[in-house]
Amino acid sequence: MGNQEFVSKCKELIVESYNARKGSLAPRLNETNLYVVWLTKALQNNKALLSTNIDGDGLYFEVTYNGDKSEFYLDVYKKQENICITLIKP
Repeated sequence: MGNQEFVSKCKELIVESYNARKGSLAPRLNETNLYVVWLTKALQNNKALLSTNIDGDGLYFEVTYNGDKSEFYLDVYKKQENICITLIKP
């Protein structure tokens, strides 16, 4: 599976899963709300991290494609905190 085809499938799976779980009361997610943060392909396997451009939602999606089994795995994460740590140089 090529990168472009994989990213397209990732977005489709995320939108379908998110909208099915949130129901009709939550704002709908669509593919234009998603962007790729990181993408890799190793042999027949693919992995991508995607996020949304929706202000304040803090959602991250990890999609893995197992080419041996033709299976997709979707993990959803929510950012809890963003902590700035300043290092003091001696």
